[in-house]
Amino acid sequence: MSDRAPQPVERRLPSEESRQLVELVRDIVSKEIAPRAAEEEEAGFFPRPVFTLLSEAGLLGLPYDSAHGGGDQPYEVYLQVLEELAAARLTVGLGVSVHSLACHALAGYGTEEQRTAHLPAMLSGGLLGAYCLSEPSSGSDAASLRTKAVRDGEDWVLTGTKAWITHGGIADFYTVLARTGEDGPRGITAFLVPGDAEGLNAALPEKKMGMKGSPTAQLHFDGVRISGDRRIGEEGQGFAIALSALDSGRLGIAACAVGVAQAALDQAVGYATGRHQFGHPIADFQGLRFMLADMATRIEAGRALYLEAARLRDAGLPFSRQAAMAKLFCTDAAMQVTTDAVQVLGGYGYTLDYPVERLMREAKVLQIVEGTNQIQRMVIARHLAGPETR
Repeated sequence: MSDRAPQPVERRLPSEESRQLVELVRDIVSKEIAPRAAEEEEAGFFPRPVFTLLSEAGLLGLPYDSAHGGGDQPYEVYLQVLEELAAARLTVGLGVSVHSLACHALAGYGTEEQRTAHLPAMLSGGLLGAYCLSEPSSGSDAASLRTKAVRDGEDWVLTGTKAWITHGGIADFYTVLARTGEDGPRGITAFLVPGDAEGLNAALPEKKMGMKGSPTAQLHFDGVRISGDRRIGEEGQGFAIALSALDSGRLGIAACAVGVAQAALDQAVGYATGRHQFGHPIADFQGLRFMLADMATRIEAGRALYLEAARLRDAGLPFSRQAAMAKLFCTDAAMQVTTDAVQVLGGYGYTLDYPVERLMREAKVLQIVEGTNQIQRMVIARHLAGPETR
C-alpha cells in the first residue's frame, strides 16, 4: 500500500450540528469499529458493545422525533451516517439500518400512548430491534405470509415461522407482520413483540458467505402471547405499514452499499498508487486508471441518487420510485466496484490480508435484502407503466 491515505468523503451537510454529528461518527469508527472489523467478521463476532455505544451517542434513533428519544435529523443526514458506518463495517451499518426499520412502524403508526411507552427505550435506551416480514415460503411475495395472530380475550397469540431475520435471536424487540384476516395484503397486521416473549425461539444462525458477524436466523413463534396494546395500527393495515417501512429501509441499504463501495475504492487507490510493476506504480497504467475512474463515478452517482430520494422524503414528497432506483443502482454499483477492487489488487485481492474480498462478499447480499433488485425493477416499472395486466 502507498502512504497516500484515503481522504474523507466531502459531504454537503445542512447544518453545523450535522457536520459535528458526522465528525463524531468518524471518531467512533476510527477508534471502536474499523480497527477490529476484519478480525471480528472472520470470527463471526457480533459487536453488541458498539451498538450500546451508538445508542448512548444518540445514533440509533437519528431520523426520529426527539420527544421520544430520537435525534430529529433529516434522512439526508441519517443516511450519510449509515454510509460512514458501513464503510467501516457493514455489520454495523446494516444493523443500524435494520434497527431503524424495526422502529418505523411504532413511530409512524402507533398511538401516542404506545410511542411514549416504548420508543424512548427503542431509540436511545440501549435496545436493539429486528424486522420480521419474510418467511420460508414468503419472500418476494410478502403478501402471502402465513404466520398467524389470533385474538384470545384481550391478547393476541402468534404462531408461525419468520425467516432471514437480521438480529434474529439477539434482538430486544421484533416488529412482526402476521395474518389476522383474509388471504392477501388486506389480512395482515403489525405487532411489537418483546425479544424475551415466552414461546419465541430462534434457530441457529444461517451460515453465510459474508456478514458473518451479523446473525441471520429463523424465528419460531409457538403460541407467543402478547397484550392487545402491542398491536400497531389498525387490523389489516400491516401490509401498508410494511411497504412504507421498506421504502425508507431501501434508502438505508443504498447508503450502506455506497459505503461498502467507497471502502473498496479507497483500498484500490491505495494499492494501485503503492504497488510498482515495470518500474512504475500500477496506477500509471491506463487500464487501471480507467477502472478507478469508473469505480469513483459509480459511487458518486449512487450517492447523489440516494441523497435526492432522501431529500424528497424529508420534504414530505413521494419517494418510493426514487428509493427503488437508489437501492437498485447503489447495490449493483457496490457489486461492480468491489469486484473491480479485487481485480486491481490481483492475487492479493483474493486473500484475507486485504479487506476487498470481504467487501465483495458483503456487497452481494445488498442486491438481495429489502427486496431483490429484480423486485426493485418491478417497482420502478409500475411507476412508469402502471400495474401488470396479466
